[in-house]
Amino acid sequence: MIDFKKIIAEKIAKAAELDANEIVNYIEIPPNTDMGDFAFPCFKLAKTLRKAPPAIAAELKEKIEVDENIEKIEIAGGYLNFYINRLVITASVLKEIENAGDRYGANNSGEGKNIVIDFSSPNIAKPFHIGHLRNTVIGSALYKIHKYLGYNTIGVNHLGDYGTQFGKMIEGYKRWENEYNLEENPIDQCMDIYVRINNLCKEDEEVLEKCRENFKKIEDGDPYCVAMWNKFKDLSLREFQKIYGMLGVTFDSYNGEAFYSDKMDEVVEKLDQAGVLTDSEGAKIVDLEEQGLGVCMIKKSNDSTTYATRDLAAILYRSRTYDFDKCLYVVAYEQNLHFKQIFETAKYLGIPEKSLNGLEHVAYGMVRLTTGKMSTREGTVIKVDELLQEAIDRVEKVIEEKNPEMENKHEEATKIGLGAVIFNNLSTSIVKDLVFDWDIALNFNGETGPYIQYVYVRTKSVLEKAGYVPSFEEVNLELLQDKASQNVITSLYNFENVLMNVTSKSEPSLLARYLIELSQNYSNFYNENKIIDDDKAVQNARVYLSKSVGIVLKTGAELLGIKMPNKM
Repeated sequence: MIDFKKIIAEKIAKAAELDANEIVNYIEIPPNTDMGDFAFPCFKLAKTLRKAPPAIAAELKEKIEVDENIEKIEIAGGYLNFYINRLVITASVLKEIENAGDRYGANNSGEGKNIVIDFSSPNIAKPFHIGHLRNTVIGSALYKIHKYLGYNTIGVNHLGDYGTQFGKMIEGYKRWENEYNLEENPIDQCMDIYVRINNLCKEDEEVLEKCRENFKKIEDGDPYCVAMWNKFKDLSLREFQKIYGMLGVTFDSYNGEAFYSDKMDEVVEKLDQAGVLTDSEGAKIVDLEEQGLGVCMIKKSNDSTTYATRDLAAILYRSRTYDFDKCLYVVAYEQNLHFKQIFETAKYLGIPEKSLNGLEHVAYGMVRLTTGKMSTREGTVIKVDELLQEAIDRVEKVIEEKNPEMENKHEEATKIGLGAVIFNNLSTSIVKDLVFDWDIALNFNGETGPYIQYVYVRTKSVLEKAGYVPSFEEVNLELLQDKASQNVITSLYNFENVLMNVTSKSEPSLLARYLIELSQNYSNFYNENKIIDDDKAVQNARVYLSKSVGIVLKTGAELLGIKMPNKM
């Protein structure tokens, strides 16, 4: 497909005698096509050229010639707006979709680059709640999109399978073993034990100390404590896999915190050799006060390790094993300080500069109930398996009421219900907090997952009514020059650029918003144009555009983890 952005950058660079590779990063897409297809903010050159932006825009316009690709250039304040030849862009987009099919928008920008994505990472022996769901769908979307763009992508589920909480679980099980059957509803049973032992710890400091001792015994290899820890882990993974299966989420590694238990001594040694490890009231720390990051604790006063120790061991291991260009940590923003500390401390581990520069915390907002913040300790959570089943059940009820004769009702309800929940988690900037509300999550009107699915089904219905799909050679591009059609073409053209922005900004909501925009533009096109028409040439053009929209909607939705239904 023609890279108009690159063409424009080269023209500006030639006129301004600058580097096109730098210019291309400044070129923007205006909020609507009335302002052009691309815009260059001339204030980016004001310092270099020592002129006012409007003057720069006027000079550049004089030097840049319109051609078969660029129809016209206009000045708007300090912006230079470029209007692409609509026949050229229409041909470029539709021909590329014809050739690429469901690989449209893919490229090789990630070829030869390794990216580790650390996501989901639930705690063993605790319920998989809606906070974990958001983490999981964000990470899975980033995994799929990076892979689509050619990256060698490694998905890691850094399980929370280590720490004092397991000492608590073991202590609770010791006390109340006869009251529980862990083979039946294991997560519910474990959660009940966890809530009870936490309440007891609040009342009795000696109980809390025994819990800490139990964790130390795990580290020391105590047979009973290790056996119980493995039992909790195996039961939990079995339950988690059911949820991952429903969501279509996969991982390349399940190495959790415990995997690094024998790799932490090297971290301590390296920090000691670097001269940054100091004693503080019996604990071992790295002082980051000068960087404004406080203190990074490496070992507690009882010689047990911390999250930071294990995360540093993971960075060292992943750098050696995967030689990563990027390593993304999809973790709630509440851990911002933690990641700043370990990324700063990682500089003393002797890992390559490339890996150090590739460390990135993809922070996302917390998920809260309408009644307030969730707490595993208090037992106030919404469990994902129940949430997903409720979503499916509600959709099935709607289908029974409105379309009882639909084939494969449960299968289609599953796609729609899960799609609604996934899209609800991805449709706004991930750093924003999300207040979970059933009515919002399962609202099938407006800017939702089911709306995108509905528009996709509409494109399929158009093809079924037509009874055929014309080839690109049978399409008269002149018949797709109306504004509604061109808005669709513009959206289709932007698909690859949106995917690139998702990877550069680690923000899957950009794709979610794009799919809404494409759906809305197609709905306007559908409402303003008669598609099944007596004029075969008109019908060919509009059916072909409908087919193209369907391909991109399906591809984009699947990259977010949403499956498209056949009927609605």
